[in-house]
Amino acid sequence: TARPNLRKDFPDLVYKDNLSKWNAVAKECKDISFTGQPILIGTTTVEKSDMLGELLKEYQLPYQILNAKPENVKREAEIVAQAGKRNSITIATNMAGRGTDIILGGNITFTVRKQ
Repeated sequence: TARPNLRKDFPDLVYKDNLSKWNAVAKECKDISFTGQPILIGTTTVEKSDMLGELLKEYQLPYQILNAKPENVKREAEIVAQAGKRNSITIATNMAGRGTDIILGGNITFTVRKQ
């Protein structure tokens, strides 16, 4: 397209170990959560998504996990539908919720149907 790129590119951040990296992610989530901006975090494994969820719990931040665990399958559509809602934090393992659009502000149609 002929429009200028609005994306801001930031330098890469490198951490000494995984715990330092995930603590930094959790701290960034806490900082961003004050603005109300929805947060989507991608992880490469179910174990990493669970570990990050535990860290967010320590920071007292509410979150949803979208991964391949059987207990999450029934709620997958709801998690994806509301991932763009104000103040939401969604942790998604690669391939979870694939083929589904996340709507900023949440999916009001889904919410109405659920009620």
